[in-house]
Amino acid sequence: MMQGVVQIPDELKSLEDIIASGFGAVEQIFAKQLVSDLEPVDQMCEHVERYRGKMLRPMLVLLCGAAANPKLGKLLSNGKTDHVLSKSHIVCGAVCEMVHMATLVHDDVLDEAEIRRRGKTINAMKGNETSVILGDYLIASSYELCSSLGSPIPSRIVGKASAVMCTGELLQLHNRNNFDLDEPTYFEILKRKTAALIGAACELGALGTLGFDQQSHPTVQALLGFGTNLGIAFQIQDDVLDLTGTEDSVGKSVGKDLEKGKLTYPLIHHLVNTPSKSRSIELITAISHSDQSGLPELIELVNQTESIAATQKMALSFVQGAKSNLALIPDNPGRPMLELIADAVIARSH
Repeated sequence: MMQGVVQIPDELKSLEDIIASGFGAVEQIFAKQLVSDLEPVDQMCEHVERYRGKMLRPMLVLLCGAAANPKLGKLLSNGKTDHVLSKSHIVCGAVCEMVHMATLVHDDVLDEAEIRRRGKTINAMKGNETSVILGDYLIASSYELCSSLGSPIPSRIVGKASAVMCTGELLQLHNRNNFDLDEPTYFEILKRKTAALIGAACELGALGTLGFDQQSHPTVQALLGFGTNLGIAFQIQDDVLDLTGTEDSVGKSVGKDLEKGKLTYPLIHHLVNTPSKSRSIELITAISHSDQSGLPELIELVNQTESIAATQKMALSFVQGAKSNLALIPDNPGRPMLELIADAVIARSH
C-alpha cells in the first residue's frame, strides 16, 4: 500500500490482502475501459497507465467500502473475504483513478513538466495538443464507466468533484504571482483542487457498501470528512516536496510551483514572517522567469522563518482532523487501516 510507505501489522493482513486483490480488479477495468480501436490511442493510454503510483484514490474507495461495513470484523474472522467488496467498489475505484490520471495529464501541460513517475510526460513526448485531448479522453471514459453502475448518484458525485477541481485550478491560476495570497484562499484552492476527488473516493466507497441512496448516512458523511481533510494534508505535503524534494526522490519534475508563480503554504508562511520580504519576492520572481540560481538562497530564507516545519505542523493538523472523523464509523479493522494511511500521507517522500 502507498508503494511500501505503510507498514501493515499482522492483525490487518487479511484486510490488506482484500485491498490488494481489489487493486488487481481495478487495474483490469481501467485497462479494459481505455481500449481503443486506434493503435496510437492505445499506445498513449498504455504510457499514461505508467503514471499510476500510490493508487491512493482507488485504495480509499476500497478501504472506505470495507470500513463502512459494520460486519467487516465478522466477515474477516469467518474467512468470507469475497463478501467485503463488490463490483461497484471496483468500478468506482477505476473511475476515480481515471479522473485523477486526466488531471495529471492536464497538470503536466499547465506546468510544462517533462518528468512524471521517472518517465517522460505525454506533453514532452507528443506535445500539448495531444495531451489536452488525451486528458479529455480519460475524463469522458471515466464518465462512461461510471454510468454503468445503474444509479445516477456516482456520476453526480464524480461530475461535481471534477467541476470543483476545475474551479480550484482556475482560482490558483488567478492567483499566480500574487505575493499577498492569504491562507484562507490557499486552503480553498487545496480543498477544491485535491481534496474534492479524494473526498469523493471515500464517499463512493462508503456508498458502494451502504447503498448509493445513503449520502446522508453518518458513516458516509464521516468518511467524506475524513477524505476531505486527508486530501488537504496530502496536497500540503506535495507542496513541501515540490519546494524541497529532488526529481530523483519525488519521481516527477519539481520546483514547478515556483516556476509558475504559485505560492504554496511554506512561502505564504515565510512571506508573512520574514524580515526580508522584498528579497524573497525578488528571488521568487526570478525563479518564475526561469532563473533557478537563487533557489538555494530562497530555501535558506524559508528555513530561517521555520516555514517548512510550520507547513508540516499544518499538514499534521489536517491528518488529525481526518482521524477525528473515524470515531464516527464502525469499530472494525478498517478504522486502524485508514489511520495508517492518514499517517503515511505526510510521512512520504514522493
